[in-house]
Formats: sequence, C-alpha cells, structure tokens
Amino acid sequence: QVQLVESGGGLVQPGGSLRLSCAASGTIFRINTMAWYRQAAGKQRELVARIPRDGDTNYADSVKGRFIISRDNAENVVYLQMNSLKPEDTAVYYCHINYGGLGYDAWGQGTQVTVSS
Repeated sequence: QVQLVESGGGLVQPGGSLRLSCAASGTIFRINTMAWYRQAAGKQRELVARIPRDGDTNYADSVKGRFIISRDNAENVVYLQMNSLKPEDTAVYYCHINYGGLGYDAWGQGTQVTVSS
C-alpha cells in the first residue's frame, strides 16, 4: 500500500553535485523519521542521513559537511543534496521512512549514484 519512489541519481564527475528526491504515497497519514541509506557493491547498507519530523538531523561522518537532508512534510518528500561528490560516494541510494505507530516502515527501490571521471 505504501510506496517510495526515488529519483535524481545518475553519473557525475568528482566534485560535482546531485539532488536526490523521494516521494512517499499510499496510506500514510504521518511520517515520523525519513532517512537516506546507501549500499556500495560488496558492502553493507549504511545510514547516510536522517531527519526526524521535528528534531535534529544527523549524518554519517563520511558525508558530513557535504550532504544536506531536508523534507517537505506537506508533500511527504525527502531530499538529499549531495555536494563535493567523491568516487567513494558511488552506491545505490535508498529512501526509508518510519510512519504511523511503531513497526511501520517502508523502503524505496533505490537509485544509482556513480561518481567517476
């Protein structure tokens, strides 16, 4: 019933920027926490950034100062502005939300980000 759709991924050169978007739809009345994860080939999925509905954002040390997470609560959209991209940022990026009561969550299908010359 709940669906998350990411967009904005692609191929960029080192030092470039991308902005990812994730739109949530379906039977969702209130989204609590929204987050971006990423998974590089052969590695575990890791948290990139998280933003509560009304709280402090937090970032992985590897992206701090370069990435910015934001959200539009009225439209149920979360964004990830990625600046000064490095080859090490290459991964599939996944949107995740926690909504409703405890135990309700959803994942997006993932969008590929490739940083290469």
